[in-house]
Amino acid sequence: MRSTTARLVFALLLAAGTARAQTTEPEPPAAEVTAETAAGEAPAPGAETPQGFTYDPGGRRDPFVSLLFRGADTSGTGTRAAGLAGLSTTEVTLRGTLRSQGVFVGILQGADGKNYTVRAGDQLADGTIRAISANEMVVLQQVNDPLSLEQEREVRKMLRQEDEAR
Repeated sequence: MRSTTARLVFALLLAAGTARAQTTEPEPPAAEVTAETAAGEAPAPGAETPQGFTYDPGGRRDPFVSLLFRGADTSGTGTRAAGLAGLSTTEVTLRGTLRSQGVFVGILQGADGKNYTVRAGDQLADGTIRAISANEMVVLQQVNDPLSLEQEREVRKMLRQEDEAR
């Protein structure tokens, strides 16, 4: 009997709610809160109120801007130089070395799948090739970290990395 009473009360409340929802008119939209109305100032007559939300930083940083790429082009539309000058140190792999006219020449494979022949002094996107020996290449990479004390670091690209790990 108790569950029947509860079902009856629930059905009556449900019916009353749907009947009231059908007879009530929709409420007018609430007035938008803008910076002028929040500060207590009335908007100028004839001035259009901005639609949506506007962010006033008030001296604070934008929380939607990445801290890692601040000041850098994060849109992906930045253009790179063609060829080897457009590849960074992390995007190249030393595939071979050979001796030509008494100096070593390196054969690099880029992230684009192409092979490049390089000599000491050639430029990469973020560094300069300092030296090439029979088993390795040394790149002087510019550090682009404002918190780092060093401006440059040496990166060694080994010819046989698999054998070195054993």
